[in-house]
Amino acid sequence: MKKYLDLFGLNDKIDYKTEVLAGLTVSMALIPEAVAFAMIAGLSPLTGLYAAFMMGLVTSVIGGRPGMISGATGAVAVVLVSLAISHGPEYIFAAVVLAGLIQVGAGMLKLGKLMRLVPHPVIFGFVNGLAVIIFMSQLDQFKTPSGEWMTGQSLYVLLGLVVLTMAIIWGLPKFSKKIPASLVAILTIFAVVVVFGIETKTVGDIASIQGGFPPFHIPQIPFTWEAFMVILPYSAIIAGVGLIESLLTLNIIDEITETRGNGNQEAIAQGTANIFSGFFSGMGGCAMIGQSLINVSSGARTRISGIVAAVMLLVFIMFGSGLVELLPMAALTGLMIMVAIGTFEWASLKTFNKMPVSDIFVMVTVTLVTAVLHNLALAVLVGVIIAALVFAWDNAKRIRARKHIDEDGIKHYEIYGPLFFGSITVFNSKFDVMNDPNEIIIDFKESRVVDMSAIEALNKITERYSKVGKTVHLKHLSKDCRHLLQNADAIIDVNVMEDPSYKVALDRV
Repeated sequence: MKKYLDLFGLNDKIDYKTEVLAGLTVSMALIPEAVAFAMIAGLSPLTGLYAAFMMGLVTSVIGGRPGMISGATGAVAVVLVSLAISHGPEYIFAAVVLAGLIQVGAGMLKLGKLMRLVPHPVIFGFVNGLAVIIFMSQLDQFKTPSGEWMTGQSLYVLLGLVVLTMAIIWGLPKFSKKIPASLVAILTIFAVVVVFGIETKTVGDIASIQGGFPPFHIPQIPFTWEAFMVILPYSAIIAGVGLIESLLTLNIIDEITETRGNGNQEAIAQGTANIFSGFFSGMGGCAMIGQSLINVSSGARTRISGIVAAVMLLVFIMFGSGLVELLPMAALTGLMIMVAIGTFEWASLKTFNKMPVSDIFVMVTVTLVTAVLHNLALAVLVGVIIAALVFAWDNAKRIRARKHIDEDGIKHYEIYGPLFFGSITVFNSKFDVMNDPNEIIIDFKESRVVDMSAIEALNKITERYSKVGKTVHLKHLSKDCRHLLQNADAIIDVNVMEDPSYKVALDRV
């Protein structure tokens, strides 16, 4: 029995009340965003709500990060807009199913480890950009249905309720943490609005959330190559965006909870959830950093909270829509603004005078791309590319060569620093082919031959010496470097290569 409890992260140390209350809070916070994202994609509100239920339930049960919340997200909604306009919801469902299959494949191939390539400045920028997005998205609540900014009493009422919500969330934990402050804030604002009969915007003013259990539905599209090619590009983007956002969120929750999730298991869970979502009339989605932070900040640490959030969301849809639609948007707006404040890495601002300029540039760039374009995958990709180029540039300048001639008249070039595509120009400049003696040794004891460009550089330098009748010895090549050279035997002509033990000289001519 203990084995099965451990599988779901259950033990006698769990505060079940906190888990359930945190899940209830998250379920309320899921509703307005799921509805809004579905409408962004040009779909019915229930499509977003069904996706939030299915994504939240499946990933909570089998995901690699207990406590993380998944649902319908803006990143996925933005991808689906043009497909919804051109081909309709049936193609959306099919694209989501295919995206899920791609994500499952990525998890089975253990591609989650690729997140190691994302530098910390990129994560800082990503998180800060998300905080800006979350905050800016709440400003729409201060507009009228016609798109104009509120004025007068309606604005003051909304501002007052939002500020009261934020004050409760900020102040209550200083006195007691037995009940999630977010839930107390929502219920308090609801009670204030009902008791005093205050006129303010509610969830029902956005859209009706009434519905039944998500209906099983095989996407009605032609099973042809042409239809497959229509959905494939969208599915690939959904899969990529979903995995990037989910795995980055996983890393953030890891840091907050000081535990470690399983990226490959999470990728499989995200894919499985999207497959179910597509077959149960949902628009698909991925991890939601805002709701995940609400969950963990409320004290949740297990799968229970996520399961409760998903189940309660379905209960609200099927049985409690009338009550939920009366919830003031001011309470949810105040909650999400506090999430934005908590999400922003304020500590990153203190690093401006301490971190390298290149890292600051990467962090600010990712923040701006995330906040301005709302394209999370593009922001991360841009950040990783810039960081990689900066790393390559810095290492390209670090290659050096110590030079000396021994008592036998042999010139030694002791190379240190990596030899790769970025450093070959500097590497080539170290040699004086015409004035060197007839025999030289290039010693790689403090260097590594990294890639094909480096091999070609060795090929070129040995050719230059060979043309003037001089011999080159390569020494202290590591095993992986020697393997690279042996595999490249058809394109490189090294005069003499010696093994690290100096016992054997192999004639490669």
